[in-house]
This record gives sequence, C-alpha cells and structure tokens, in this order.
Amino acid sequence: MSTRAARLLGRPYSLGSAQLANRIVMAPMTRYFSPGGLPGEDVAAYYARRAAAGTGLIITEGTYIDDPSAGDSADVPRFHGEASLAGWATVVEAVHEAGGRIMPQLWHVGITREAGKPPFPEAPSVGPSGVALDGTEGAGQALDLAGIDRIVGAFAEAAAQAERIGFDGVELHGAHGYLIDEFLWERTNRRTDGYGGGLAERARFAAEIVAAVRERVAPDYPVVFRFSQWKSNHYDARLAATPDELTEVLTPLADAGVTAFHASGRRYWEPEFPDADAELNIAGWARKVTGLPTITVGSVGLDQVFDPAMFAGADARADVSGVEKLLDRLEDDEFDLVAVGRALLADPEWGSKVLEGRESELVPFTKAALGTLH
Repeated sequence: MSTRAARLLGRPYSLGSAQLANRIVMAPMTRYFSPGGLPGEDVAAYYARRAAAGTGLIITEGTYIDDPSAGDSADVPRFHGEASLAGWATVVEAVHEAGGRIMPQLWHVGITREAGKPPFPEAPSVGPSGVALDGTEGAGQALDLAGIDRIVGAFAEAAAQAERIGFDGVELHGAHGYLIDEFLWERTNRRTDGYGGGLAERARFAAEIVAAVRERVAPDYPVVFRFSQWKSNHYDARLAATPDELTEVLTPLADAGVTAFHASGRRYWEPEFPDADAELNIAGWARKVTGLPTITVGSVGLDQVFDPAMFAGADARADVSGVEKLLDRLEDDEFDLVAVGRALLADPEWGSKVLEGRESELVPFTKAALGTLH
C-alpha cells in the first residue's frame, strides 16, 4: 500500500496560507491535561511528536474562548489570558520545529455545560433558547443579543491571537451539539428573532462568527469550520435531510469566509444521503455544494466505528484495509484532507507508518491509550 498511500495521502496541499506537507490531519480530541487551563511542555511534546512522525496538520483539542460560560473543566486549555497564550506559543514553536502545521480549535460548549462547573462555577449555562440537547426546556439561559455579540467578539479575538502567536490557521467548533451547533439545530434553537426559524436564519450566528474572525485575520489565513449532523449521545440527529438543505446551512458560512469545512461523520464510508444521486459522505457533499475544500473524519484506520462503548469496553484494532477504501475516495476527489482520531491517538507514528508501508507496525487503539495520551 505504501506507494499508493504516499502518492495520495502524501501529496502536499495549500490550505489558504498554510502549506501542508501531506493530506493527513490530526483530529481534535479533548485530553484534560492542562491544569488551570494552561497548556504546558507536555502538551507541546504531545503534538510535536505527531507532527514529527508524518502528520501534516495538527488541529488541537478544543480550547475555551474568553467567555465564563464557554467551558466545563479546569483541565481543558483556554485560549485567552497571557499565561495560556504563552503556553500555546510554546506548542506552536515545537510543532513548527518538528516540521508540522497547527491550528487551535476554538470552542464554546454552550448548553451542554452544567451549572456550577469549573473553571468559572458562577457562570450560567447558555444556549440559543435554554433548551438541552434532549429537548428539555429551562436547561440554561437563552442568550440575549448582547450575549451573542460578546461571544462573536470572543471568537474573533481568539482567532486574532492565534495568528499573532504563530498558529497556521484556526478551526471553529460548530459540531456535536456545542454552542454554534445549537444555533444550527432546530431542536435546540427555538428563537423567533433573526437567529432562529429556517435553516438560513439558524446559520446566522455561525456566519457572524466566521465574518468577525475573517475581519481580524489576514485574507488568506485559514478559517476551518467543523460541523456535524450527529450530536453527542444523539447520533441520529440531522441538520439537513437533503443536499438542498445542506446547501442552505453551509452557503452562508462559505459566503462569510470559511476556507474549508471539516465534516464530522461517524463512518467516513457511509453515504450521507442514500436517496441522492451521488453516494458521497458528508465531507463529499459539503465539497460538492460549496465548492470549498473539505476534511473527512470518522473511524479512519480502525476496525470499529465510533461508539461510546469504546471507552468502557472493547478495544479497536488497526485496520489497514480500511485505509485502502479511504484512498479510493481520496483518489476520486470526494474530499481533500483526511483527519485521523483514535488511530493517531494510539500510534503517534500512524502517518509515517502508513506512508512508508509499515502497516504491520501500527499500534492498536486500546483503553490503555486513554491512560497515557502520549
């Protein structure tokens, strides 16, 4: 497989101003290894190790923007404050020295936050309508217009700081039932003002964030937007039931200045709209309806699909045959870049091993890997 993998996954790629050595991306994965919200030397070593071993682009774990309600753990890194940004500058330097490129994922957890959680226990849980992912009303506060403006500004400020300290772009976390996604999803967005109603109206908050970010960074600075149909513990959720509806969701974001879409699917090989005229996955459809580059992700390199049971029970093995199926789609230009999650978590050298034909050396993803996150 090495020749074909090197030919396809090993191709350089220009993502805005970011020159990537290959098509392999490290997917963002929360670690809880930044006490006090400060990324330390171990965080720098963690990402640099993967950059040095063939991962062309690192997308960091989610990082909290400067809003008291943005997070729910004191051990998840923040993306504001002098000390946190200094720590991130060290991470950037380490990854660059290893030959990689890196972007932070900018995050607000929204209504999924339980009241009283750190790092700011006094902060309320906020969302578009105060409605939880399961549809329960009164789960938190509905954001007023001033709150919306404040959070849009916090995303923009974080992006500006990312560019200032040397990151190669930013990713906006608009997936999996967190704040931006809560505005996109009709179950959690029941607003009757200009931020709610139809698909285009529900996309307004996300589009305003993208536009505000774009105003604060260089014109060719990469702004990646991650989105998903599924939500945490709601795997059948849908933003869009048809390609036309997906177009309505993504077009305002593309028009606002998104560079690329990171389309989070649970199984990269499954067609997103089985009744449509093309058997594309969600990244393929995002590319088709917007004309923009896309990153695919979802159980790449594993023999089991994503399931919460993975964290409590069965282990997953490295799946080389699945990579061949991935290469088929990449060769057909269904998507442009490939994000690897748990397989790269378990084996920091996943990229170099696949590109060099050392598949027999791949390390399986096991529960033990969660204990080290090395």
